[in-house]
Amino acid sequence: MTDSPLFSSTVWHPHVTVACVVADGDRYLMVEEKVAGRLVYNQPAGHLDQGESLVSAAVRETLEETGWDVELEHFIGVQQWVSPEHGDDVLRFSFAARAVKHHPDRPLDKDIERALWMTRQEIAELGDRLRTSMVLASIDAWLSGQRLPLQVLHSQLPGDPYP
Repeated sequence: MTDSPLFSSTVWHPHVTVACVVADGDRYLMVEEKVAGRLVYNQPAGHLDQGESLVSAAVRETLEETGWDVELEHFIGVQQWVSPEHGDDVLRFSFAARAVKHHPDRPLDKDIERALWMTRQEIAELGDRLRTSMVLASIDAWLSGQRLPLQVLHSQLPGDPYP
């Protein structure tokens, strides 16, 4: 480790996650997952890997958690929260995506019980079984027309298909 403030252990490092709002008519792609010993519902979501762009992470996480290939269409926004599981600060980048192809035989991530399509009302009725309030907040932002072009995010990573 160097003495540079850039690498100091006192620099705050939030967890960076991505999530996708995938709509098909009035239904949304959701996952049922085990988190801290309880079954919760979330959008396809997960952590950004080192050297990975935000948009690539969103496409990868959606495939890994649902078996669906998606095409990102818009950037919805950024949400900041504190995880109740580990107490760390999290920055969540939300995207809108279109389902392209399903791979029903693809194994899902180990904590994912299943992927399912639900209406906004069904999702709202889950109440405290939602992983976070950001699930509905992302859907409602999308429903209200909050859509930014993907070009507002810039990646300068080699080989990234979403520059």
